[in-house]
Amino acid sequence: MDYWTATLLTVVAGVGTFLLLRRRVGGGQEAKEKILRARNRRTESLRRAEEAVIRYKQSHQTTNLAPILELSLSQLTKQLHEGSLDPKDVFHSYVEKTLAVHKKLNCCTEILLESFDQLETVGSNKEGLLYGVPVSIKDNCGYKGHDSSCGVLLYLEKPVQEDSVLVQVLKKQGAIPFVKTNIPQGLLSYDCSNPIYGQTVNPHNLQKTSGGSSGGEGALIGGGGALLGIGSDIGGSIRIPASFCGICGFKPTSGRLSLQGLRSTCPGQKSVRASPGPMARDVDSIVLCMQALLCDHMFSLDPTVPPLPFNMQIYQSTKPLRIGYLENNGFQQPSPSMVRSVREVRALLEQAGHTFVPYQPLRIKETFYELLFKGTYADGAATLAKNMAGSPIDPTMKRAFPHTLPLRLRRIFSFLLEPWQPRTSLTLRARCGVGSIPELWEQHAAVEDYIKETIAHWRKCDIDVLLCPVIAPAYNFFYTGKNTAMLSYTWLYNLLNFPAGVVPVTTVTKEDEEELKHYQGIYQDEYDKFFKEAVTGAEGLPVAVQCVALPWQEELCLRFMKEVEQLVKQSRK
Repeated sequence: MDYWTATLLTVVAGVGTFLLLRRRVGGGQEAKEKILRARNRRTESLRRAEEAVIRYKQSHQTTNLAPILELSLSQLTKQLHEGSLDPKDVFHSYVEKTLAVHKKLNCCTEILLESFDQLETVGSNKEGLLYGVPVSIKDNCGYKGHDSSCGVLLYLEKPVQEDSVLVQVLKKQGAIPFVKTNIPQGLLSYDCSNPIYGQTVNPHNLQKTSGGSSGGEGALIGGGGALLGIGSDIGGSIRIPASFCGICGFKPTSGRLSLQGLRSTCPGQKSVRASPGPMARDVDSIVLCMQALLCDHMFSLDPTVPPLPFNMQIYQSTKPLRIGYLENNGFQQPSPSMVRSVREVRALLEQAGHTFVPYQPLRIKETFYELLFKGTYADGAATLAKNMAGSPIDPTMKRAFPHTLPLRLRRIFSFLLEPWQPRTSLTLRARCGVGSIPELWEQHAAVEDYIKETIAHWRKCDIDVLLCPVIAPAYNFFYTGKNTAMLSYTWLYNLLNFPAGVVPVTTVTKEDEEELKHYQGIYQDEYDKFFKEAVTGAEGLPVAVQCVALPWQEELCLRFMKEVEQLVKQSRK
């Protein structure tokens, strides 16, 4: 009996193993075919767009489209409203440029061919603030009839049924969303690569990443293929690619702009809130976009958004500011160029009559692991892992994706690593999540308490806004997953739900590179080692600063960003 039982169990186990392997092989083949179909759809949209541009240029041979690309958004909209520029000329000039930039940077997931049809009727929205302006949108921003893939196979071939609220408002304001841009796999990364569409590279150095998760937007705008785009930000996903690519990016308070129709791989996560926002070449363009979006049409489409139109009086104020400043948050040592950028901008602002107050965030290490990490991965990353099931793991994500490990193994590894790699140990432990619903409520309460404490600390310092570093310069490939600690400079303001934006102010110098050779970091651990390696070889790449304000004070934050931008431009003259 024992012999036959053992034999039977062996056969069953063998058959089970065979079926499992067969399913995995079959699933792998299905994944490859699905990816191939998505790439073919992209190729076809690019081909058809290129053919349309060629036809247009052949029928308008006396029209010179090149000068259009030199205009700022404010100049462009002025000429479009005056009628001295034809929306068709503008549209085709930017489609042509986008195709060229994409060939170099791999930043687009598809051209929205319906935009050619919208172009024919755009005259009906001539009064719109963005009349005739081609606008790029991030992959996860819903556009009817198209995938919002988030870089995972689960969402492929599931086109959304209606435009996101922001796309509807853009169209109402006369803008023409014409291209979707690339993202990292699952969105929760500050690189920009996925197994479907590949790696997006930096417009200033093809050996560097564009940043993420709105990396396709950063690359396309930084490369000149768009004047204005819509990204989203849950940890720096607008601000980091804007910094890496040398453009402006703005994360409003979550809730100021509608999130309806923007897809996530972690729906339902409430501890750290996402926010859509504009990305552009200059602050004026971001302000114009915010004015256009904060309109009655958006308030009507999404009644959960407070009906707060853009307050131009606050934005145009010239009242001297009390500015908090932060060079080093005490948790992750910034690069030499990050520190220098804050110091140089501080000097310019002081000369302009503003007052500076030292500022330090509260309990940054504890907050990073217990509130940010544990809150974002409150379910032990189960939802993210489920939504990424069936997708091959992108090379940029392999180190940053221990979510396939059982929770018990994560806890064991965290315990074993604690003596040698304390920050890695804390990261693994935080990625185990909160454990239960009562603990989740405790975590939410802790976030609320931290926000209250921070606002009290802000008011005790008596500051209007904060000047601080943003991650810079652009990384070498495959390093974003090796240094999550640097996200403490951006992720914190998602937890606090403070509006924050970045403005490019300088570039990496030889002196910065020389000083970087002596970089050791605060903990002198693998995170510090990897950060030094990540930013090496960046001479000439852009460096930005970050401007922050209290919740719902977008206009004040943008006014601060504009002043920084103007003073930097004047100093260069």
